Amino acid sequence: MKAYVFPGQGAQFEGMGKDLYDQNEAARSIFDQADTILGYKLSDIMFNGTADELKQTKVTQPALFVHAVATLAAHPDNKPDAVAGHSLGEFSALVANGTLSFDDALKLVYVRALAMQAACDAVPGTMAAILGLDNDVVENICAEINDVVAPANYNCPGQLVISGSVEGVQKAIVKLQEAGAKRALMLEVGGAFHSPLMEPARQSLAEAISGTHFQTPVCPVYQNVTGLPETDPAKIKQNLIDQLTGSVRWTQTIEKMIEDGIHTFTEVGGSGKVLSGLIKKVNREVSTETL
Repeated sequence: MKAYVFPGQGAQFEGMGKDLYDQNEAARSIFDQADTILGYKLSDIMFNGTADELKQTKVTQPALFVHAVATLAAHPDNKPDAVAGHSLGEFSALVANGTLSFDDALKLVYVRALAMQAACDAVPGTMAAILGLDNDVVENICAEINDVVAPANYNCPGQLVISGSVEGVQKAIVKLQEAGAKRALMLEVGGAFHSPLMEPARQSLAEAISGTHFQTPVCPVYQNVTGLPETDPAKIKQNLIDQLTGSVRWTQTIEKMIEDGIHTFTEVGGSGKVLSGLIKKVNREVSTETL
């Protein structure tokens, strides 16, 4: 069985989507629709913008989403048995399995991006990559810190990202290094994604999602907050909302997908390299490819 997987922030690159736009009519239509829905030329920023412009959350999120869906549009005959997305990528996954229309999903992504940007601007936060420790060690140390810090991304065995206030993350890094972390690196990010500091953004997204129609998907989506397959639209909605302040359980997601019979993972959108590398670190036996 085959699964489509969709990357989140960090997979953007300069000139993204230009080749799709020039070479494929269906993909071109997706970019044109996005520009109309958003009311500005996102495609211009994607094709011609600088790395710094593409790095802004309010640009990165819709750009990656549109790039992924345009890639899907250019390959209409490929049908996955399951889908999953890393953070923002979950929205692309929900278009791929028919839960959300492109229009509705793009509107939600834009609400999410602006709300996350506002939350970052209101309360400074940061993230750090922790390498070489077991998950439970990181979890326990975060729980002991007298400040906001929590596990954010379980990317692959031995690689976990923590998120929270600047002070909370700095305190945790000291403790994690003392506990034997091979590396503890502050990340250049705009804020404390997937932490309690995203609560204002979660509320904004919840309001937008409550007014959006979610259909029963044609195949399951393995969702970030549980790592489990889901087909119930009401549960998909709630998990998508909870994702903003909850952890991205990518390691657990991939392990469960493999357990359920997925043997080929096709990365769709972005640079095409981010998730494939993580998946191979979870299990070297499975196949990875790029659409």
